[in-house]
Amino acid sequence: MAEPIRPEDVAAAKLAVLPDEVIEVFNEMIAAAWDGRSSRVMQDEAAEAISERLGISREEVFDRHPLDVEPVYRAAGWGVAYDKPGFSESYRPYFIFGRP
Repeated sequence: MAEPIRPEDVAAAKLAVLPDEVIEVFNEMIAAAWDGRSSRVMQDEAAEAISERLGISREEVFDRHPLDVEPVYRAAGWGVAYDKPGFSESYRPYFIFGRP
């Protein structure tokens, strides 16, 4: 019988369904942007890189939700924040990865 997922199991479950390419993209972007304290990863750039690696459209990237990596990286020991404004068309959403 199936049971509901527990909150403490979400990160492992998310990692199990994320393609390796998604983690590779984020790892590369985190490393490239690391300033000794944190990394800023732009959502658009991550979506474009994932689209190219997986051979899917940007729209499909957003439909499949591979950008929802926060629980996976938090479980790995990162502090992760996601910043996306509610109403500004010109604002570019981003992730911040740092030490918790």
